[in-house]
Amino acid sequence: MKTNCPVCDGQVTLPEKTEESEIISCAECHTKLVVAKIENKTATLSEAPKVEEDWGE
Repeated sequence: MKTNCPVCDGQVTLPEKTEESEIISCAECHTKLVVAKIENKTATLSEAPKVEEDWGE
């Protein structure tokens, strides 16, 4: 399955068994991406949220 990176528009190839919510990296810009939706063998990617520490709050 192939789709484009929403950040750099580079082509991203996903394995056949990719599932929604998986985190992947773009090979071109190295941005962490989340598989937001898979429909009719077409994947929609979005930039993964940044992980921030809560410092125990």
